[in-house]
Amino acid sequence: MIRVTVWNEYRHEQTNEKIAAIYPQGIHGAIAAGIAGEEVRISTATLDEPEHGLGGDVLNETDVLIWWGHKAHGEVSDEIVARVHERVLKGMGLIVLHSGHFSKIFKKLMGTTCDLKWREQGDKERIWVVDPAHPIAEGLGQYFEIGHEEMYGEHFDIPAPDELVFISWFEGGEVFRSGCTYHRGNGKVFYFRPGHETFPTYHNKDVLRVISNAVRWAAPRHGVRQTYGNVKPLEALNSVR
Repeated sequence: MIRVTVWNEYRHEQTNEKIAAIYPQGIHGAIAAGIAGEEVRISTATLDEPEHGLGGDVLNETDVLIWWGHKAHGEVSDEIVARVHERVLKGMGLIVLHSGHFSKIFKKLMGTTCDLKWREQGDKERIWVVDPAHPIAEGLGQYFEIGHEEMYGEHFDIPAPDELVFISWFEGGEVFRSGCTYHRGNGKVFYFRPGHETFPTYHNKDVLRVISNAVRWAAPRHGVRQTYGNVKPLEALNSVR
């Protein structure tokens, strides 16, 4: 059983009737419902809960954290960011969605500005699978399309991904590295581009399949725990140097 926490600002859905109609249970609710299955145990957390819903043992009992943020990145406590960062380094998986590229946690893990070009005109997006053997691409065709989306375009100021799974093309002509994996410490990070709040992206079966696949990929493998620092020799030393 993979323990998943879906984190969302949950601001747009409470202040904009159009967005609330698309996501009546919040974006976090749509994602949680869309990836539900026998392999996962899902909980949700939002920005305005105490400690952003990530206090107590929540993070310690999370195998994979899914992060959606947009307009309130600056309101996320640095203390919570530090806790999430520590958990990733210790093995927790992190899936960062759409505007989460500007979240404090993603920028901390990447070490860059994570800036990009953008346009809100409802472009068609064609998402090409460029690594069809990757487990995050399981069950997809050569590409899938989203009829209306916010455009993100290169250059995307991120480190070169460990693996590039998807590239997006937009009808305005731009392209974007839209599915990127990283290893940070013992944890795995996946950035997935689609998901502007004014479009029903998180009801799209292919988008939900990618997120579900990414959960399984990012889940920690509970092998031997790594140790660091000063250690005794495994073999007898012949001399002291």
